Amino acid sequence: MLFTPGDRPSMLRKAPAAGADTVVFDLEDAVAPTRKDEARRAVAETLADPEFDPDCEVCVRVNPFPEGRTDLEVVLDGESAASVDALLLPKASDAASVTDLAAAAADRGRDLPVLALVETAAGVLAAPAIASAEPTDALLFGAEDLAADLGATRTEEGTEVLYARERVVVAARAGGVDAIDTLYTAIDDDRGLREDAAVARQLGFDGKLAIHPDQVGTIHDAMTPDRDRIEWARRILDERPDDAEGVGAFEVDGEMIDAPLLRQAERVLERAPEDFVSEDP
Repeated sequence: MLFTPGDRPSMLRKAPAAGADTVVFDLEDAVAPTRKDEARRAVAETLADPEFDPDCEVCVRVNPFPEGRTDLEVVLDGESAASVDALLLPKASDAASVTDLAAAAADRGRDLPVLALVETAAGVLAAPAIASAEPTDALLFGAEDLAADLGATRTEEGTEVLYARERVVVAARAGGVDAIDTLYTAIDDDRGLREDAAVARQLGFDGKLAIHPDQVGTIHDAMTPDRDRIEWARRILDERPDDAEGVGAFEVDGEMIDAPLLRQAERVLERAPEDFVSEDP
């Protein structure tokens, strides 16, 4: 999920070419307070341009209300409205903040899913309710704002935000929505990004935030199961008995396989590249 500053028209138009699954046109933190109006106009003009035809989801991060209402008035006006696939809610603090944003969009004629960014102490504690709100399509974790809210010191290990990071995954799973991990701020540190994304995958996240196009490929690679893991999953599912539910457990390569491991294997293949999954064993 690639963030792009809303006041950079050329970057807005180029963002879909980076290969991200979702591009986020950012009207909040990436835009200086004095440039908010300019950013709104730039985003609206880009979305309304007939030549802007992205092959990925386009999301707009609005500002917290009440300023967010002004964002919607501009972005969801005229032809630009049809190009918005979702709204991103920053600093989601409770379920009401999600439903209020969705209702405001509905008032302007758009029924849009909300991606809720959990990045405050209140939001972490309310994560299960936020995930269960009807408009919520995903929970996003924001470590940097959370650390500021807590007064915590960010470390390379990230232990100061680990509880919150894990709570977001658990809440998302319980609510039946996707979980997207926090950004990695060191743009030039490809190795660090790869390691951080691998941890996100191990924790159960479905994706990760990016703040530069160069991060997209690394995130895709790191979030994709490795070949050994994919082959393990394929063996499990290929050798599953027809009556696996009745059997309860069966053996594959000396490993006892039961329902939880079957589900793990299914999730691995859900994330595996299609061309690899379709290969013959």
